[in-house]
Amino acid sequence: MTSIERTAYPRFGRVLTARELDALGPLPDEIVWARERSRSDEHLLGLVLGLKCFQRLGYFPRDDQVPEVVVERIRACLELPGDTVRDARDRTARWQQDLVRDRLGVVSDRERARALAEQAIREEAQVKNHPPDLINVALEVLVRESLELPGFSTLDEIAARVRAEVNAGMFAGILARVSQPEVLRTGRLLEVGASGKSEFDALKRAAGKASWSNFREQVAHMRSVDSLGDSARWVEGVAESKIADFAGEAAAGDAAVMRDVSEPKRTALLACLVHVAQTRARDELADMFYKRIAVITRRARAELEAIRERARELSERLIEHYREVLGHLDPRSVARGAERALALARAAVDRAGGFEAELENVESVAAHHANNYMPLVHRQMRRDRATMFAFARTVELEPTSADRSVLDALEHALSHQHRTRDLIPDRRDGRPLDLSFASEQWQRLVRSRKHPGRLDRRHFEACVFTYLAEQLRTGDVAVWGSEAYANWQAKLMGWEECEPLLEEFCAEAGLPATAAGFVESVRTRLAAKAREVDAGYPENTDLTIDDQGRPTLKRRKGKQSAQSAILFEETLKQRMPERTVLEMLARTAYWIGWHRHFGPASGSDPKLPNPLLRYVLTTFTYGSLMGPAQAARHMRGVSAHELGATFHRHFTVEKLDRGIADVINAYLGLDITKAWGEAKSVAADGTEVDTLLDNLLAERHIRYGAYGGIAYHHVADNYIALFSHFIPCGVWEAVYIIEGLLKQGSDADPDTIHADTQGQSFPVHALAHLFGFELLTRIRNWRDRVFYRAERDVVYRHIDSLFGELGQNTIDWELIGTHWRDLMRIVISIREGRLSSTLLLRRLSSESRRNTLYKAFRELGRAICTITLLRLISEPELRAQIDAATNKAESYNNFSAWLAFGAEGIERNDPAEQEKIIKFNTLLANCVIFHIAADMTTVLLAMIAERRPVDLDHLADMAPYITERVKRFGEYPIDGLEEPPEALDPNLQLLASTDIIDAEAA
Repeated sequence: MTSIERTAYPRFGRVLTARELDALGPLPDEIVWARERSRSDEHLLGLVLGLKCFQRLGYFPRDDQVPEVVVERIRACLELPGDTVRDARDRTARWQQDLVRDRLGVVSDRERARALAEQAIREEAQVKNHPPDLINVALEVLVRESLELPGFSTLDEIAARVRAEVNAGMFAGILARVSQPEVLRTGRLLEVGASGKSEFDALKRAAGKASWSNFREQVAHMRSVDSLGDSARWVEGVAESKIADFAGEAAAGDAAVMRDVSEPKRTALLACLVHVAQTRARDELADMFYKRIAVITRRARAELEAIRERARELSERLIEHYREVLGHLDPRSVARGAERALALARAAVDRAGGFEAELENVESVAAHHANNYMPLVHRQMRRDRATMFAFARTVELEPTSADRSVLDALEHALSHQHRTRDLIPDRRDGRPLDLSFASEQWQRLVRSRKHPGRLDRRHFEACVFTYLAEQLRTGDVAVWGSEAYANWQAKLMGWEECEPLLEEFCAEAGLPATAAGFVESVRTRLAAKAREVDAGYPENTDLTIDDQGRPTLKRRKGKQSAQSAILFEETLKQRMPERTVLEMLARTAYWIGWHRHFGPASGSDPKLPNPLLRYVLTTFTYGSLMGPAQAARHMRGVSAHELGATFHRHFTVEKLDRGIADVINAYLGLDITKAWGEAKSVAADGTEVDTLLDNLLAERHIRYGAYGGIAYHHVADNYIALFSHFIPCGVWEAVYIIEGLLKQGSDADPDTIHADTQGQSFPVHALAHLFGFELLTRIRNWRDRVFYRAERDVVYRHIDSLFGELGQNTIDWELIGTHWRDLMRIVISIREGRLSSTLLLRRLSSESRRNTLYKAFRELGRAICTITLLRLISEPELRAQIDAATNKAESYNNFSAWLAFGAEGIERNDPAEQEKIIKFNTLLANCVIFHIAADMTTVLLAMIAERRPVDLDHLADMAPYITERVKRFGEYPIDGLEEPPEALDPNLQLLASTDIIDAEAA
């Protein structure tokens, strides 16, 4: 049976926030409606309680399922005596339930509800595997159809039965497509050899670093997994998401566990794991190939620099010799004939080593005088040559455009791989080989000057592999059967698929739904903002533009904290309880239930004796980067094996993201978060303000920074981690964050992204705009910024020099309009999950001459970026907002790094494992931040009760990154962690006028 906590089945949580209690209060018209239909206070309480509970849950809960605080809330709103209880008679309850259904327009039809739930679950089970997900889909359908929700056990039974039927059909289909020899071959994967290891373990191996030996081993590994059979045929017709789930279930176990799985499920799980292993092997091999080429290129550059360093002394000697020769040949010399001068010059050359030696020295210096490292590449590639040819023969490469010149050149190199001669013909199949993809330097090096029609084989191979790596990176060449290097064009949705979704998407993103309207909207914004900044330039005392059109902004001094604010913060910290990190994790798990998302890869409920405790310990172990071995040494009652097994079998990145979202949602519900958001709008006398929800999300910002690509949800200058990607800064980071925001599962609705200078990428600005996000970046190097005109002939009175010479730096609106459909296909495909950010980045990070898509994104990004730059130089409050966001982000970076005290870095080389560990650290940091905010709430409540001064402006200057009261080191006792903590009161109650004390008056 699936635990109800792991699903979205509505129920009252252990902690009810002020916002939730406020929403449960009956409206005036509901009270009037209820009073007209009630004969007593008991009837009135029961009817309103049933109405509000049904509105909240979608069904009528039992009395023991309704928290007493809810009853008290409704009793107080109805102004009933404190001892009033509802009429619990069955007949009265049925009559009141019919009244509620009639008012809400809800139908109680159990048979129809079961039928609709089963149909929805059966359809969704084709692509989803976990029972909680299937139950959630059924809930969505039933709510949409205005049907009263059946009991949870009913939905659980339907989900379990239908999932088993659908999966059994899939397992049987896979088994039918796997031949008997292939069944036997995959079965042998589970046989344990003399070394104690099985081929099953090797199937799950991750590639090592891109060294020469690892590159060679990865080629062998790929051939080994390919020899198991045609896995694409085995899993034909099975959704990619189901394949990933089945493969994950297999990977989570070991050979002994898999041997206990019955047929045909075992064969199906192994088939899916083999398919994923074949795909992953191609991804990793292509990654290693590209990295090896990068290493070879870097070494060639280093060798060139060393040669040039050695040549400097030779150059100085040649200059001295040449000066002596010129001195002898100087026509201004007197009493020296031409023959005598020539003889002296020849003698000088002879003394220097002779004509041939001097000429050789000159050619040696000239050969490496320019920054031309290319002649040295083939020497650095010698050790990798055989493996690179093996890579080219092992993977199946395909062009993503009509240009296949690099692949034709590769085939030519493959056909001459075993030739030992230095020169090979430059014709293929009777036609001249197209080398237009190569630069002029490469072409001069490859084509033999002494032997026309011939190519220098070694330089030709180096050239081909260099450009093959580049085109794999840019997406001009794809690897069949890969995921990260797949043909991105094949992943795009067709325009006929996108068109029905276009209007809704554009409405959500705030974009016009036509090419002409889209272009005009951006052009109008750019032109209007430029005119506004130009008109306001005389009053803009912060901005100076020099003669060369370079802007300079005055630095603003940061706000200093008042002594009273510092004293208030110290008082608050001293009164907060001291807790261990482990204690905070366990308490937040009980309050929030973030651990409910974790479990076996099969999707079934965990069979651990105490799942909450095990998941808390695992999160602490990996979130702190302590590792299972060290954690087990400091905690009694748990072994390193248990922690490691839980990490591998019960946690995935997706599950961790869901847990993180739970903590974010709980954080957003804390009253102290509201107090932070409203601090500037609440008067010292406690003047009433708007509702919690309106003020809480009045500002919605996302920040991503350099440390691990972490993003932050912004609630009035207080941040909590939202996503984490172990990736470099710049274009890659920002696009990952944008895709992550689209998939985030919290209640936050961000619309702004803060970035550092690395975020100044035109395609990223364009992508953010297309998704309706505003990208705000902190600029350090203003002198390097380029401003673009909306029109070629527009002239500005004050700021014209920012845009360069008239006619230059003009937006190509026609290019944007021409490729508008392509842009919309891209963003809709990403939103629908058809195109991953990894594939898109290979296009957006490349200025390939074939990459017209990049040019369209770049042109749109230029316009959006210029608008942002104009805002930055004219709006000091915006610059202050960006600085504050960056500082808060850096504070969070320091806090999360402070919690990663177990090690200085992540030693694992597996990117998937690295990302999981970063997610653990994010979850750990979020839980600690939440608990600190909760402890601050408790202290503030006590201070209010004591009539101590509470200045909300001082509170707003604080952040929940307090480390003084958090204990990281020492023994970690686990006894008592599973015991429920005291109830959490998230209600700060700072809105009542009696609760706020004027600090100055006090």
